[in-house]
Amino acid sequence: MRADTANRAGRWAFAALVWALVGIMVLLPPVMVFAAALSHGLRPAWDAMCDPDALSAIRLTMVITALAVAINSFFGVMAAWTLARFSFPGRGLVIVLVELPLSVSPVVGGLVWLLVFGTQGWWGVALERWGYPVMFAPPGILLATLFVTFPYVTRTMMPMLRHMGRAQEEAAVTLGAGMWRVLWHVTLPGARAALVSGVLMTTARAMGEFGAVSVVSGHIPGLTETMPLHIETLYNGYQTVAAFAMAALLALMAMAVVALRGLVERAAVSMGNAA
Repeated sequence: MRADTANRAGRWAFAALVWALVGIMVLLPPVMVFAAALSHGLRPAWDAMCDPDALSAIRLTMVITALAVAINSFFGVMAAWTLARFSFPGRGLVIVLVELPLSVSPVVGGLVWLLVFGTQGWWGVALERWGYPVMFAPPGILLATLFVTFPYVTRTMMPMLRHMGRAQEEAAVTLGAGMWRVLWHVTLPGARAALVSGVLMTTARAMGEFGAVSVVSGHIPGLTETMPLHIETLYNGYQTVAAFAMAALLALMAMAVVALRGLVERAAVSMGNAA
């Protein structure tokens, strides 16, 4: 009984420590953000959201996120399927390159794009001469976002594809199905939960990206400022309420994506247990 009491007390102490860490590191920051955003009431926060530069930042963030998610979902699925199903020379190097954006600072990625497409870069002068500037314009923001968000769909799908095996795909090929039909009707339905999870992770990362986008955007209000960049501009301009209001909106969007991802994963587990 004494040992059981000690174990129970240890578990409660450990749980209390975990809750304290979660409260301080995870719950407290968004609470402080929302409190600062509403410190002068709802009207000033709403007016800050209706500012033309704020609306432009929200719109640009949504467009860049949608494009990055669509592009990286397609190429992420292709990369995951290739890496999980086939062995070829240099496969290990490709896996390392896929994971590179997770280990390299996003600022480095932005500088690389600046080196290639900037006015002093390899192709920047030619593109600007033809009327298609990349740096300090939305295309550069899209490239930077694609770089930092590419690994998520690939890394979430690869374990699921390995777990599924190749039996169903080989059976479909035997029955005469082509590659695209096998991928669409056999592979993706079996890895649907992993794909949705990767897409949602890509969405959350794309909306909140700051470092790489900051390098390539030029911080032009109303033109090349995404929501994180606009928050920095407002805060540096001592517009505290507006900055925290935008931060609160971005936090709500990110939390909605994370909550949706949790629901998808829970539904996938429930379906797996039922099966």
